Amino acid sequence: MKTGKLTRIGAALLLAHAFGAHGQATPAAQAPAMTAPELEIGKKIYFERCAGCHGVLRKGATGKNLEPLWSKKNADGTTQEGGMLRLGTARLEKIIALGTEGGMVNYDDILTKEEINVMARYIQQEPPIPPEFSLKDMEESWKLIVPVAERPKKQMNKLNLKNMFAVTLRDTGELAVIDGDTKQIWQILKTGYAVHISRMSASGRYIYTVGRDGLVTLIDMWFEKPTTVATIRLGSDARSVDVSKFKGFEDKYLIGGGYWPPQYSIMDGDTLKPRKIVSTRGMTVDGEYHPEPRVASIVASQIKPEWVVNIKETGQILLVDYSDIKNLKTTTIESAKFLHDGGFDASKRYFMVAANASNKIAAVDTKTGKLAALIDTKKIPHPGRGANFIHPKYGPVWATGHLGDAVVSLISTASDKPADAKFKQHNWKVVQELAMPGAGNLFVKTHPKSNHLWADMPMNPERENAEVNYVFDIRDLSKPPVRIDVAKDSGLPVTKALRRAVHQEYNEKGDEVWISLWGGKTDQSAIVVYDDKTLKLKKVITDPKMITPTGKFNVWNTQHDVY
Repeated sequence: MKTGKLTRIGAALLLAHAFGAHGQATPAAQAPAMTAPELEIGKKIYFERCAGCHGVLRKGATGKNLEPLWSKKNADGTTQEGGMLRLGTARLEKIIALGTEGGMVNYDDILTKEEINVMARYIQQEPPIPPEFSLKDMEESWKLIVPVAERPKKQMNKLNLKNMFAVTLRDTGELAVIDGDTKQIWQILKTGYAVHISRMSASGRYIYTVGRDGLVTLIDMWFEKPTTVATIRLGSDARSVDVSKFKGFEDKYLIGGGYWPPQYSIMDGDTLKPRKIVSTRGMTVDGEYHPEPRVASIVASQIKPEWVVNIKETGQILLVDYSDIKNLKTTTIESAKFLHDGGFDASKRYFMVAANASNKIAAVDTKTGKLAALIDTKKIPHPGRGANFIHPKYGPVWATGHLGDAVVSLISTASDKPADAKFKQHNWKVVQELAMPGAGNLFVKTHPKSNHLWADMPMNPERENAEVNYVFDIRDLSKPPVRIDVAKDSGLPVTKALRRAVHQEYNEKGDEVWISLWGGKTDQSAIVVYDDKTLKLKKVITDPKMITPTGKFNVWNTQHDVY
């Protein structure tokens, strides 16, 4: 155990000290004073590090409610718990510095003591409300850099585009396009800040990125070198995009999901010309109005002209029919709060998505347009897109890890294949839990050609966990997993800041696994490549320009939902 980190018991005690006998907080106080420069610093850090989990308005989702609440007093002068407790600056500094058991990382090796103090005071202030963003605002932000008529009519390079990797360089607002065959950086392009995902066109020609600053970038790989051909802004914070994939609509439209404002936008797929904005504000599955229901994730159905749009705070899953965007038809499916990431099962019929706060996975039948099941899991499931494989005993399963618990859960999925009928009794149940050495998992990954399931732990506060991966043999899950020390294998020197081993991604052939070693902004980072069959180190990709790599998206696997 790393000295000074907040343990499970310590976190509970720290929070318990804030309560009185009836679950009430200590007497309320005024927000601590802050200068204008300090408020700007706090605002910037909150956007970069906190808003994704806690929300712009701080009402909470994956992270806790951080509303100040000092003005909402009880008759006896105390404040009632209803989100963030009035813990006081000193206690808040400890929580920010040391992290929590629920998946919040420690910031004592990311922020300075002065910045931690600023943040402890900043989150006691009333949250500022960003401006709205209209269709007119989108139109004004739209830049068509290279019109379709001026783009190549055929591929102008001789590279294997199917095995390219789009790699987020988080803190520099860039995307590295890396050749999966040669392991060479093909091009680094400017994008939005902290690109959350990259998605591929149905044709495999285009890369779409969306940054935390709401900027969508369209990159054409048919040029001699990847070229940005259009950009547009969706708002001040966004996380998800996907194209139309159904036959006859390939790449006709692109949808983008906003964190702020809470809405989704539809654009032309080849130019990003804005077409429509739809607000997601409304009622939760509990029947309460929510002012900030963010679009958590979006996937494109391959069996209907629909997108699956997951609304985080409301727990509502939308099936958006894009066959007629002037007369948009939407099916609303009630699930559970708070929706996050997810992916398809192996059949591509069922979409599986995490409801973090409810500790559930929702399974949506995209063929019937109905909820197939709500599956109870351990604390705070976080699957990324999940992982599909054939379990030796239970047949087709889909896997998710957990931010808040030390297991990987395997869920039996339904199948239309006659040979899988014998597994029907297990469908939509957690059939096995694979033990991990701690919580803090973000991604699990496998491949149809692989015998392995890879799991990371980047949100665990302990170095010995955050810098490694664990690899399970899916042919015999009774065997203990193999521990892969990614940081050690990189050959990079040990630094104060953790280098978090995050986001495993297979190459096109399914015989290599690429892992980001995400260091501090001033520390050297790397991508570490392993042979999936032998689990041996194959290549370390590092470069002074390789700054804070996080998500990596192989063109073929992303294009065809292979995971």
